[in-house]
Amino acid sequence: MSGPLDYQWEEERYTDGSKWRFLEHKGPVFAPPYEPLPKNVKFYYDGKPMKLSAPAEEVATFFAKMLDHEYTTKDIFRKNFYKDWRKEMTSEEKSKISDLNKCDFTEMSDYFKAQSEARKQMTKEEKQKIREENERTLQEYGFCVMDNHKERIGNFRIEPPGLFRGRGDHPKMGMLKRRIRPEDIIINCSKDSKHPKPPPGTKWKEVRHDNKVTWLVSWTENIQGSIKYIMLNPSSRIKGEKDWQKYETARRLKKCVDRIRTQYRDDWKSKEMRIRQRAVALYFIDKLALRAGNEKEEGETADTVGCCSLRVEHIKLYPEIDGQEFVVEFDFLGKDSIRYYNKIPVEKRVFKNLQLFLENKQPEDDLFDRLNTSILNKHLQELMDGLTAKVFRTYNASITLQQQLKELTTPEENIPAKILSYNRANRAVAILCNHQRAPPKTFEKSMQNLQTKIDAKKDQLSDARRELKSAKADAKMRKDEKTKKAVDTKKKAVQRIEEQLMKLEVQATDREENKQIALGTSKLNYLDPRISVAWCKKWDVSIEKIYNKTQREKFAWAIDMADEDFEF
Repeated sequence: MSGPLDYQWEEERYTDGSKWRFLEHKGPVFAPPYEPLPKNVKFYYDGKPMKLSAPAEEVATFFAKMLDHEYTTKDIFRKNFYKDWRKEMTSEEKSKISDLNKCDFTEMSDYFKAQSEARKQMTKEEKQKIREENERTLQEYGFCVMDNHKERIGNFRIEPPGLFRGRGDHPKMGMLKRRIRPEDIIINCSKDSKHPKPPPGTKWKEVRHDNKVTWLVSWTENIQGSIKYIMLNPSSRIKGEKDWQKYETARRLKKCVDRIRTQYRDDWKSKEMRIRQRAVALYFIDKLALRAGNEKEEGETADTVGCCSLRVEHIKLYPEIDGQEFVVEFDFLGKDSIRYYNKIPVEKRVFKNLQLFLENKQPEDDLFDRLNTSILNKHLQELMDGLTAKVFRTYNASITLQQQLKELTTPEENIPAKILSYNRANRAVAILCNHQRAPPKTFEKSMQNLQTKIDAKKDQLSDARRELKSAKADAKMRKDEKTKKAVDTKKKAVQRIEEQLMKLEVQATDREENKQIALGTSKLNYLDPRISVAWCKKWDVSIEKIYNKTQREKFAWAIDMADEDFEF
């Protein structure tokens, strides 16, 4: 973005729905071709070395690279991999390799580990050379011209082939992600621009000139059949403006949320079943930040649901449990096959309605049989222009962050403690949105390392305190300038070590509390960045402590716009 305040977004809006008049770029950067393994690195079947054809060898290397990962121990992963690997084998290989358990990928795996070690051991000059090469590629492919602006492109490199991992327990994990070729690629640019050229001897699937969309390149991936895009970088004008509009819509909801809440509470008593169902679903979306749950695309196999697609088997009702009344227990797989589990007391009227919705139904029946996402969204649109279930999620996430920051931050905290308070506020949001992660593999190890540092710091502190004590005793006896100075120096040393210790202890608390919660998703997608910027300005915390470089680029508009008095 040029200049400190390039947020004159209003001036360049087109009224006819088009997003640009001129678009020129160089197209994507493809993954490098497969390099066969050196002769001395062998694959073994049933204890004997076996030479694989290039296509089969390439797919075997994908498995070998993941050998240490728990994925390769999962049945579903192994089954899917084996099935797709066989498709790449010659008929001779197929007849020979009949059991994945007899395959030995250890030598391949060791070879890739050694390679990655060698990369770490590279000299400064070698690393610099790679950096320069990457920079050249970035300058050539990483920018496009959209109207009168040179814009940074997001992910201009096409993902290399590999094995699909998926999140949670995805039923397709282990399947082969195919190599994307020029023939799979649709290019989007303006007619009057220099069109990107495909690699020699190949051609694009299609070149189109659609200025109603902002993507530059697209293709369909083979596993989910979903369309992938190359878009502008999040720091570009178009993305920044979209982001800003998203949070402005959520702020508009703030003005009418009380009216909407009153209305859906009244609707719990409606004579019409469909209105009652809609009102209970909306209560869940508002109170629990559930996703609406869109209808599945054809061929999607993961059984994931959202609020509107909940089935009878996904909830249990308890008139009373653990000393609480009217408790609903949710247990279902949400987006990305991530389990949503929650036991929550609800209002009596909601509870009675749920009992009614469950009557005479089988476990696999829909809980809200008179409701789907389009009915819900149509209703939301009538309540407020631009309102969707996601706006509720954004609103509730942002308002929670703002309230938590007010409650948790106190003036007497030092900077590390303030950052802990910030992360705690962010955690409250991540828990609301069910943003979980598996504890990092290295978690125990890094906690041990931190604990060792803390213990060492404690020893250092008791030494420093002992020295201060004897210096004070000395000063009592001698009463000269030199011993006075020594006491001051020792005092400062104790304070400094105390601060360092506190910083380490705060870090340990933060890490422990963060073990199973992913903070990044809400930070990037649901929290109005102006809340964080205002908090930093108010408490004199440098923005780098809250946002990394990528996040700072994405939220440049907010860093410019928000002062310390910003209220969401």
